[in-house]
Amino acid sequence: MSASRVAPDPDYESRVHASFARQNFMTLLGASITALGPGTCEITLPFRRDLTQQHGFLHAGVVATLADNACGYAAFTLMPADASVLTVEFKLNLMAPAEGEALIARGRVRRAGRTLTVAEAEVSARRDGAEIPVAVMLATVMALHGSSDAPKETRG
Repeated sequence: MSASRVAPDPDYESRVHASFARQNFMTLLGASITALGPGTCEITLPFRRDLTQQHGFLHAGVVATLADNACGYAAFTLMPADASVLTVEFKLNLMAPAEGEALIARGRVRRAGRTLTVAEAEVSARRDGAEIPVAVMLATVMALHGSSDAPKETRG
């Protein structure tokens, strides 16, 4: 694990939670931020049968969404207050079926730059009290300096 980090925005937690709350898709999925720190973010999603694919596993799109958000918000914690966040690219490796009581995506920053940040996430399935890794992601995230995090139609 890397050395502890200091967020440039002392109000990063409020900023991240407000941004996350504006993500209608995360609300639709039923995901929530369950842990947050400078350079880290954990997102949890209870199992839902309506989010499964044909074999009864949570769909890879759901797994990717959780990992992407965990990486993005881990990076966002280290961005200045006037920045917004946008994923540039990611690679996802699926390692095991996503089945269990819940999925937990834990993102962490590997290297934070002024504009580009490299982050990684591990997604685990909680099954009978144990966590089984089901996917890993490596992502590049961009800071959009001086850009509001709000939707275009609400910007002043």
